Amino acid sequence: MIRGLVVALTAFVSLWLLAIGGLVLVGKPAAAREIATLLPNLIALFRGLRKEPGVSRFDKMLIVIAVVWIASPIDLIPEFIPVLGPLDDALVAALVLRRLVRAAGADAVKRHWRGSEESLRVILRVAGVKAA
Repeated sequence: MIRGLVVALTAFVSLWLLAIGGLVLVGKPAAAREIATLLPNLIALFRGLRKEPGVSRFDKMLIVIAVVWIASPIDLIPEFIPVLGPLDDALVAALVLRRLVRAAGADAVKRHWRGSEESLRVILRVAGVKAA
């Protein structure tokens, strides 16, 4: 189990660093900075939403379920398959993020979002939430 987690984490970090490096090389440092800070910003958002009174216990439990799903070496699509391997993890993370953003509302998300206004607008738009 630990080996699978290490392999998945290594693959994710490698792809993340490649994306950041690629954006810097093509002259898009602002986009590289957004990708570099996306994960810490999402973690801060989830921590903040976990404490929001407007978010149900069920929705808060979805965070735990998503973390367990992503950390688990047992997947619908094995991690060693390039591109498709992390797809089920990314899908679970995106669906949980969408549900949490919808449950909390734009104001709560704004209070806990540490990233740029542009990335916040993208998250709200993808979740189908109107910016307040």
